[in-house]
Amino acid sequence: PAPGAAPAPPAAAPAGAPVSLSKVTLTKEAPAVSLTKQGGTSGALRVNLNWQVHKQFQGWGQKLGRALALHGDLDLDLGCLFELADGSKGVVQALGNSFGSLHQPPFIHLDADDRTGARTSGENLTVNLDHKDAFRRILVFVTIYEGARSFANLHATVTLQPQFGAPVDFSLDECTVPSTVCALALITNNGGDLVVQREARYLVPDRGVSPQRTLDHAYGWGMNWTPGRK
Repeated sequence: PAPGAAPAPPAAAPAGAPVSLSKVTLTKEAPAVSLTKQGGTSGALRVNLNWQVHKQFQGWGQKLGRALALHGDLDLDLGCLFELADGSKGVVQALGNSFGSLHQPPFIHLDADDRTGARTSGENLTVNLDHKDAFRRILVFVTIYEGARSFANLHATVTLQPQFGAPVDFSLDECTVPSTVCALALITNNGGDLVVQREARYLVPDRGVSPQRTLDHAYGWGMNWTPGRK
């Protein structure tokens, strides 16, 4: 180029699959999305659960129902079962202080336990997408630790926010069974592409069977379980 001429702009990157920068809401009719198409190929993927509990009020209390919708006697626990590419399996959850780790296996970490849902951020699970090739599948779930016998009257939203991409979210349907554990989302490594599948599946544990063991059986994880406390 002539002296003083502006340098040529860098060549455009080869066109791959189009990346969506708009939020995707998963539904029963369209339950899955590729994180790659959402731009979620590296950095931190934050999985957030936020909930409100709507109680039934009589008489004058109906007018206060909205103000009293959030209450502090329900303890929900966000967690996940994981299976890594090397075949190792485990659980990340507050129970047993199994909070995981972002920078060593399983590359998944659970933030502080929110006992009430009153924190505006709810409960958060972070997945390190810089190690996405280490994952085979991740099942995100929520259990009721105490404060209720089922998810009835619970209004919950799940949001998956890639650090460098657009969010994926979905709501849970009304719970009509005596469930204490709900499979929220299944993240599967499909040839290097992580695919998020909306599960929103309420499970009813048999008598004497833990919620975690119930999940394990429903999804064929094949782990051995011992009682834990937090």
